[in-house]
Amino acid sequence: MSWKILLFGAINLTCTGFLLMWCSSTNSIALTAYTYLTIFDLFSLMTCLISYWIMMRKPSPVYSFGFERLEVLAVFASTVLAQLGALFILKESAERFLEQPEIHTGRLLVGTFVALSFNLFTMLSIRNKPFAYVSEAASTSWLQEHVADLSRSLCGIIPGLSSIFLPRMNPFVLIDLAGAFALCITYMLIEINNYFAVDTASAIAIALMTFGTMYPMSVYSGKVLLQTTPPHVIGQLDKLIREVSTLDGVLEVRNEHFWTLGFGSLAGSVHVRIRRDANEQMVLAHVTNRLYTLVSTLTVQIFKDDWIRPALLSGPVAANVLNFSDHHVIPMPPLKGTDELNPVTSTPAKPSSPPPEFSFNTPGKNVTPVILNTQMRPYGLGLNHGHIPYSSMLTPGLAVPGIGATPGFRTNFTNLPGRYGTNNRIGQPRP
Repeated sequence: MSWKILLFGAINLTCTGFLLMWCSSTNSIALTAYTYLTIFDLFSLMTCLISYWIMMRKPSPVYSFGFERLEVLAVFASTVLAQLGALFILKESAERFLEQPEIHTGRLLVGTFVALSFNLFTMLSIRNKPFAYVSEAASTSWLQEHVADLSRSLCGIIPGLSSIFLPRMNPFVLIDLAGAFALCITYMLIEINNYFAVDTASAIAIALMTFGTMYPMSVYSGKVLLQTTPPHVIGQLDKLIREVSTLDGVLEVRNEHFWTLGFGSLAGSVHVRIRRDANEQMVLAHVTNRLYTLVSTLTVQIFKDDWIRPALLSGPVAANVLNFSDHHVIPMPPLKGTDELNPVTSTPAKPSSPPPEFSFNTPGKNVTPVILNTQMRPYGLGLNHGHIPYSSMLTPGLAVPGIGATPGFRTNFTNLPGRYGTNNRIGQPRP
C-alpha cells in the first residue's frame, strides 16, 4: 500500500510540474487555480501515507491515546492550505481585472483534461480513509447543496441517476468536474470571441468553489483538534448516561467528559459513585459494557459512598445539627481561669479531662458541689495538684468521728467545726 502511495506521489509531482509550465505559457490564471487542486491531491496522498503509518503504530506510555490525532492535523493542514491557495487566486484575479492580459489557448484544453484525468484517477485508485470520513461527516458545501437540488429534479425525470447523484456527491469529484467545466467554457469563449476576461471570471469561480468545499472540512477537523463532543452523538451519550445511572448499586454519575480522539473514535472519562455494599468490579463491568458501544477509549473511576458521621461537639450546637424540640441541651458552667483559682479552696480541672456526665432531672443537680481539700503540692504551671497519702487513707480517725488527732478532710464551709466530733470551745461542757 505504501509503495502505491509513493508511486502516485511521484506521478503527481511530474504532472504538477507540467501543469505549472503550461500555466505560464498560456498565461491563464484559471488553469493555475485548477492546478492547485492537483497540489491538493499531493497533500491528500501525504495524509493517506500518514494514516497508513498510524495503523502500524501502537500506543506508547508517552502517547497513551496513540497517534490518531496526527491524521486529523494532516487533514486540517491540507484543507487550510487549499483555502490559502484559493485566497491567493482571488487576489491575483482582482489585479487582472484592472489590466487583463492576453490568454493563449494552445495548451489550455490539454492541461484541463490532464489535470482532470489525474485527479479522478488518484481518488478512485487510492482509498483515502481520513478524507473519506471527513467528506461524509462534515456539513455539506454550498456547491453540494446546489448540485443536490439539480439532481433531485434530474432524478425525477431519470430515476436511474439517483444512485450516482443522491444523497450527495463526493465533494472532491464534484469540484474537479465543476472546475473542468469552467475551463471548457473559458476555452470556447476565448476561441470564439477572444473574450479574455472570462478566464479571470473562471479563476474566481474555481477559487470560490475550492474555498466553499474545503471550509466545512477544516471546521470539522478543527473541532476534533479542540476535543469537542460531536453534535450527532450528544443524544446517544445522554441516553447511555441515563442507563448507567439506573444500574444496580449506582448512586450518581458525574464529571462525565467525552471528546473525539480521532476520525471515528470517541474517548471519555466518567466518575461513578456507588453504594458501600455494592461490588466495584461488577458495577465497572456493567458501566463499561454500556458505554463501550459508543466510546472506544473509556476511563471509569468508581468510588464508594462515604457516610457523613456527625462529630461530637463541645461548644455551642448549631441550629442545623440538632432540633432543640427533640433534644435537651444542658448548658455547662464555664471553667475558671488560672488567675481566678484559689489553691486553698478549689481544685482546677485539666483541659483534657472528659466532660462530666449529664444529669437529666435528678435530685440535687442544682446544689452547689462540695469540693474537698487535700494536702497539695505544686505541679506544672502554678496549678496545685496532688494526691492523698495511702497512710492517711488508712488512719482510724477517718472511720469513726471523734477518734484520731489527725485532720482528714476540711470542707468548703467556713462556719462548720474544724474536727468531727469536737467543738471549737475546748474545755467547755456541751449543752
